[in-house]
Amino acid sequence: MSAPLALIAAGGTGGHMFPAQALAELLLAEGWRVRLSTDERGARYAEGFPGAVERSVVQSATTARGGVIGKLTAPFKIAAGILAARAAFRRDRPSVVIGFGGYPTIPALAAAVSMGLPRMIHEQNGVMGRVNRLFAPRVHRVACGIWPTRLPDRVEAVHTGNPVRASVLERAGAVYDAPGDGELYLLVIGGSQGARILSDIVPGAIAALPAEMRARLHVSHQARAEDGDRVTKAYQAAGIRADVQPFFTDVPQRIAQAQLVISRSGASSIADMTVIGRPAILIPLATAAGDHQTANAQALADAGAAFVHPESALDATTLTRDIRAILTDPVQAGKMAAAAGGLGRPDAARRLYDIVMEIKE
Repeated sequence: MSAPLALIAAGGTGGHMFPAQALAELLLAEGWRVRLSTDERGARYAEGFPGAVERSVVQSATTARGGVIGKLTAPFKIAAGILAARAAFRRDRPSVVIGFGGYPTIPALAAAVSMGLPRMIHEQNGVMGRVNRLFAPRVHRVACGIWPTRLPDRVEAVHTGNPVRASVLERAGAVYDAPGDGELYLLVIGGSQGARILSDIVPGAIAALPAEMRARLHVSHQARAEDGDRVTKAYQAAGIRADVQPFFTDVPQRIAQAQLVISRSGASSIADMTVIGRPAILIPLATAAGDHQTANAQALADAGAAFVHPESALDATTLTRDIRAILTDPVQAGKMAAAAGGLGRPDAARRLYDIVMEIKE
């Protein structure tokens, strides 16, 4: 008798793919077969998935962007993707279908609904995305990573937290090295796409710190490829040691080493920072759908784990003040780290797995 199959559907961003990867790792460890369903964009973010995970690239689209032609052709692409998913499910029937949001999940979830397969969704953010809102009333379980999450009417959900990858779990609750007289480590991350506003403001804010602090600073700054040269030169001009890259493959290690993280408030970034337990300065993405990044950051602000600034109010002077306040006050920094760790859900993948076991065929 073959192992049960879990079909994981996820959109093509780190925010969707990292939690999906975490659940995939646990499912494999528990003896399941796992297949990932995503589109071509999502496949580029799937490199971190274990090799045992099968990849299925499906046709999908969104009517929310792409111009007139894109909007007109989107329904046909989605329909083709659904038919392909149904055919795949008939050949190898999943015991459960789990959607992690994003329009590439539409074919798998729609096929699961039409075929009566056990199905669930996981919403990473504090405001439910469009696709998850569509399917929330049509699945057997809804799990949420941020709590409270704004839900459609008459939809109930369980708070599982956001699953984190094994490389993050290895550093769960890592001892925090509060800032003192020694070296200082600061991490700047802007999500899987980087963040231009952080590249525009952070180097100048750090350059305005006292010379004694700058001499001890080690900065890791994730910047878009097109911004990398100017960010590197800005740090060099200020005499600051900085590692500037478009994408860090070892983010968990850098978070664990950091005394402070400056970041967007994407769901996966929040999950990583809270599972490891580090103080943060959060700048929510102003254009995030439903302003979900502000919702994501609220729990950390309320707990005293992070300073939160909207983009519209962010400037170098304010950022310099906050960086200095945290890195010169080991007591406050330690309290912020502990508060962040208190919000972490290192067992989120296990909680999701328990739901999978409840509803599977």
